[in-house]
Amino acid sequence: MISGHVFHPFYSIGLLILAALFNCQARLDKTARVYKSSEQVTGYHFAKPDQVLELPASLHEISGIAVMDSTTLACIQDEKGIVYIFNSTSGQIINQYSFYGQGDFEDIAKFGNAMYILRSDATLFEIADFSGEPAKAISYGLNIPAYDNEGLCYDAGKGRLLIASKGNSGKGEELKNRRDLYAFDLETKSLVEPAVVSFDERVIKKFALEKVSGIPMKEKKSGEKEPDIKLRPTAIGIHPLTRQFFLLSAPDYMLFIFSADWTLEHLELLDPALFNQAEGLAFYDNGDLLISNEGQDKKATLLRFNYKK
Repeated sequence: MISGHVFHPFYSIGLLILAALFNCQARLDKTARVYKSSEQVTGYHFAKPDQVLELPASLHEISGIAVMDSTTLACIQDEKGIVYIFNSTSGQIINQYSFYGQGDFEDIAKFGNAMYILRSDATLFEIADFSGEPAKAISYGLNIPAYDNEGLCYDAGKGRLLIASKGNSGKGEELKNRRDLYAFDLETKSLVEPAVVSFDERVIKKFALEKVSGIPMKEKKSGEKEPDIKLRPTAIGIHPLTRQFFLLSAPDYMLFIFSADWTLEHLELLDPALFNQAEGLAFYDNGDLLISNEGQDKKATLLRFNYKK
């Protein structure tokens, strides 16, 4: 007979539960460190939205938002050519306008009484007067070489729309690390060439290594490690007070902030629990920021972050 304590199966289960709780807490602590918001740098507490709205079922696939006034947003979703007018106070859709059939619609921007909608194949739809009953949309084929275009915003300082490409601008070694941003001139109604700016993934990774604490890493084929950044822009906006460019990359759970001359100033790591698929971005005139998330396996959400100067 062997003396000593009996190793009861319930005792074993208890140890496993304690270990799991410890590991869970460790992951939570790590998450808190990695996704801690840089409020003093950005003016926003990205870890704690000031308001979270669950969106109606028709906006489950929400892909773009534009501010109309202090309580009203124009929204699109990426399967139907419909502009939904959403009231953020009531949380309800108060109107909707069909401008096209099925399609992959990715973002929306407002300029004066006009509304512009971007389709992923770089087709831009213009509803010239959205103040009354909207007229039929006019379309512009922009011939942007990138296969997937998702970001659109109005650049008030230069009378143009900015279009961010999610995909590469072509094949080959020189282009595989590059994402381009184009401009659409609102006076000539034509694409401005060449690209306004080209983002180099390698430059951004270097910035991340030097400036960002807790950046996710991945192993290359060579065995070396590098920041795990895909740089797939899904939304773009211009801060109305600082004139900084805000660029969302949903697959990375990252927000990139550039200066007015396109110098990368900040990279914010976003918590996937809050930003499960961040594809819409818009500002109020006072700097308050809105970010919308597609629903995926839960309800779509609209997050508001009040600007703290």
